[in-house]
Amino acid sequence: MSQRVETREREPEQPAGLYEESYAYHKLRDEQAAKGAVVVRNRDVEWETARQGRLRYFCHRRSWDRLAATGWHVFEQDIRRHSGKHVHQGGLVIFVLEGRGYSVVDGVRYDWKKGDLIVLPIMPGGCEHQHFNLQEGQPCRWMAFVYRPLKDALGQEFRQVETSPDWSNG
Repeated sequence: MSQRVETREREPEQPAGLYEESYAYHKLRDEQAAKGAVVVRNRDVEWETARQGRLRYFCHRRSWDRLAATGWHVFEQDIRRHSGKHVHQGGLVIFVLEGRGYSVVDGVRYDWKKGDLIVLPIMPGGCEHQHFNLQEGQPCRWMAFVYRPLKDALGQEFRQVETSPDWSNG
């Protein structure tokens, strides 16, 4: 007695179309917003030393899949002497948490202290800037807030001109 075996191939998935793809994307974002972290704890964020100085990221594209809101880079910088110097389009704000210092933006000095807000201008070709602690040995910290979709739309100039004295690439 012979046995008959039929093999059926799976039909290829039909393309959903751009609208359905957009709908699925928004549904995924809504689910992420409902389940993502609303609070990022200070104790859960590690410091790193980079070309720009001593930093810790509370929100970065690497963590967006775990957060209720995406698109932001939020980081704290601890300025011991001075930061590195770099150039980018600007369009970010910095809130001073502690200390006194100044920033040099395109060659102009701007003094600031705890409670001040620094607004880096959006400039064609970018703005060069560097941050200094006026009281070396005293705490000097600020938080930066960067909305990445805006920054990406501005053209993404980013160039390191000088590294922080705290950084070692070894």
